[in-house]
Amino acid sequence: MASVAPTQSSTAAPVVPVPLRERLPVDWIGLLPFFSFVAIFLILPAMSIVVRALTDGAGNLTFSNMLGLSNPVISLAYTNTIMVSIITAISGAVLGGLLAWAITLGNLPAWVRNTVLSFSGVAANFAGVPLVFAFVALLGRVGLLNQILRPTGVTIDPQTFLYGFWGLCIVYTYFQIPLMVLIMTPALEGLRKEWREAAENLGATQTQYWRYVAFPILMPSILGAMALLFANAFSTYVTATALLGAIGQTFAVTIVVANQFRTDTFGDPGLGFALAFSMMVVIGITIAMYTYSRRRAERWLRRAE
Repeated sequence: MASVAPTQSSTAAPVVPVPLRERLPVDWIGLLPFFSFVAIFLILPAMSIVVRALTDGAGNLTFSNMLGLSNPVISLAYTNTIMVSIITAISGAVLGGLLAWAITLGNLPAWVRNTVLSFSGVAANFAGVPLVFAFVALLGRVGLLNQILRPTGVTIDPQTFLYGFWGLCIVYTYFQIPLMVLIMTPALEGLRKEWREAAENLGATQTQYWRYVAFPILMPSILGAMALLFANAFSTYVTATALLGAIGQTFAVTIVVANQFRTDTFGDPGLGFALAFSMMVVIGITIAMYTYSRRRAERWLRRAE
């Protein structure tokens, strides 16, 4: 009688249900309002500006709008805006950096640090008409400072000191300093005491420590902060308009852009879109520099850990 070898019955693997969390990434739902806001109010307007800067009223491709940027008035406005942005970025970085160093690494009481940081959070967003009114009340012809100096016979002329290039630099520096404090405070707090102690044990002085250790570590953060300050001053409109008024119609790029859409008689929307596109390029470059510098700083700190 032939024996039949027993056969192994193949058992199917149990079916494991896929959790609903893996099938539907619920975590991404919270980002939908943010992405929708960015797409509607940032990406779509930016694309519209690019298209209208390179087309005429009939929708045909043209470069006449971009060629209009070579106008001497626009070149002067760009020069003024870039110079004001560079000067205020440097002054804000120096003064704000020193203030951030004082409240972070200095031997000041904790309440001073908290007070400065709280004030910086408010002052960094204090711009526009209220800020201009504050400076006019201080430095204007009948301002507080002139009232104090009146017995001495000294008078500050606001036409030469406030309503002009250097006046705009002073006003811009006011909100650049607290912005620098908010940016540099975390970077200064990232400096470890062990690095200073190691430098001192090797015989380094305070100057050598800051020159060869601290400044190389902080340099990416400083450069990134200055790029952000430059972009902040470059794109300011209300403050310059409120301070300069009628005499500043061709002083800043933002004012020139607004003038192209303000009236139908003297305005040129095509040139306005070209100016807006050129400003987008400048702001994009500065933001890219800021992002790159921040990544370099964070990468260095992660390696140091």
